[in-house]
Amino acid sequence: MRWLPKGYGGERRSAEEIKREGWREQGLLVVSAEDQRLTWPERELIRQLGERLYGRRASHEARHD
Repeated sequence: MRWLPKGYGGERRSAEEIKREGWREQGLLVVSAEDQRLTWPERELIRQLGERLYGRRASHEARHD
């Protein structure tokens, strides 16, 4: 039997599992401003926090140029 460190071989964890673990173990929150599980006010709060901490996002039109 071969032993592999966590993350090498076996089943790959989903992005949701990684985000959940990050929140529970390190207090890190990863959330999309377009996550449809959130209400509009919640998505707007996420957008405002993101802009305050990291600045405005590039517009979708500007990325296609």
